[in-house]
Amino acid sequence: MHYTNKISQSFGKFASKKFPKSIQNFINSAYVKILGLDMSEFKSPSSYDTLNSLFTRELVNPRFIDESLNNFISPTDSYITESGSLRVDTLMQIKGMHYNIRDLLTNNVADENIEKVIDGEYMNFYLSPKDYHRYHAPFYFNVTKLIHVPGVLYPVNFSSLRKQKDLFAQNERVILECKTADDKLFYMVFIGALNVGEMVFNFEPRVETNKNQEEIKVYEYEDMHINKGDCLGWFKMGSTVVIAWEKNMIKLNSLTNQKVKFGNIIGTVL
Repeated sequence: MHYTNKISQSFGKFASKKFPKSIQNFINSAYVKILGLDMSEFKSPSSYDTLNSLFTRELVNPRFIDESLNNFISPTDSYITESGSLRVDTLMQIKGMHYNIRDLLTNNVADENIEKVIDGEYMNFYLSPKDYHRYHAPFYFNVTKLIHVPGVLYPVNFSSLRKQKDLFAQNERVILECKTADDKLFYMVFIGALNVGEMVFNFEPRVETNKNQEEIKVYEYEDMHINKGDCLGWFKMGSTVVIAWEKNMIKLNSLTNQKVKFGNIIGTVL
């Protein structure tokens, strides 16, 4: 097992442990204070019985969601580290660091679908440890395939993105193959990171990340419809989501190096 997986498993055990109420309150309050969490949309820190439950906190009141078929929304509260058009089959994890879409999606994605996203658009969403950790559907779609790729858990912060080649294609990740009602294709890739030992998907309880698995697992679906804004699941700590769209599907807003919140419009359907 890689050292990053061992560290993440150990941290996960600590974060999942229920301490006596007074100690847990101290841990939660310290975490909120040190990282500067904005808790205005959530329950009070003392309401959470583990650090993980604080990490994966749910919104108290639903946010307004644009329900039209014209726009994609941000799936997360995050920072856009990169976005734009693939250079044929190449995209960036951060400026100066490129990697291949085939390596990211693996050979479990059909060649004909890889070809569709060649020269398409992409956007990287980085969730810091202080962000809201749940991820949501950016549009209406059917999940046709879920691919769980075991891997290492390198950090996904800026210093790591600048020095670790092919980081997104090395880390453990979960790939969703998504098709819209008019048969347009996009991929959502949920990337694990150091101390993010677990990723949860509400519609697929068989997915268990950072569990010493070595083989890729693929789940296929015939009728897994997801509505725009639906909660897909959550990271147990901050991490990254990459979305890659097929060519000529979307016009992205200029958001690189900007913060976005779940529900913000990120692009217009062509």
